[in-house]
Amino acid sequence: MKLYDYYRSSAAYRVRIALNIKQLAYEQLPISLIDNEQNSGSYTSMNPHALVPGLQLESTGDTSVLGQSIAIIEYLDECYPEPPLLPALPLEKARCREISLAIACDIHPLNNLRILNYLNTELGVNQNEKMVWYHHWLSRGFQTLERLISHQNTSFCCSEQPTMADLCLIPQLYNAKRFGFDTSPYPELLNIERRCLALTPFIQAHPDNQSI
Repeated sequence: MKLYDYYRSSAAYRVRIALNIKQLAYEQLPISLIDNEQNSGSYTSMNPHALVPGLQLESTGDTSVLGQSIAIIEYLDECYPEPPLLPALPLEKARCREISLAIACDIHPLNNLRILNYLNTELGVNQNEKMVWYHHWLSRGFQTLERLISHQNTSFCCSEQPTMADLCLIPQLYNAKRFGFDTSPYPELLNIERRCLALTPFIQAHPDNQSI
């Protein structure tokens, strides 16, 4: 497999964790979001999303890539079911998706690089105003997550082992801290972060441990 990756991308970080948990070998191919490489013709011809991650599944004979981190994680879980990244029971699986999508759909899109750049370049928002925007949506989202996870009474987001929800949470916490957001009001989230970051697949996937 080939993973088109950017080390600080939350979505790519999620997929790196999933690949590591599944113990799958993959080649990392860097796509620099800072240098706008995601919009190059050579990349968008494979991945029309013009985003990372993109996973090239060489065994299928298809030269295009699979985009969108949630779709990639669920694909990997179906093709390589052990260890599972989604609970087995329908309601528990739905709860896992609920938490995952609260991050991937409600928090992350409002504070990813292309949105923040648009606020600067097209709307004339200054750096301080941009951070107010960023922190506002983090606060709203983390309040929701703290309540959702506190109802679960599990060691990780929704199970006694990491699931897709944890794969979404840890990168979002990383980015929040990188931009000076105070995470101390969210002890449930921080407890899960502490447990996850002690595990080898999470350590290996951390942005600070990437060579690209």
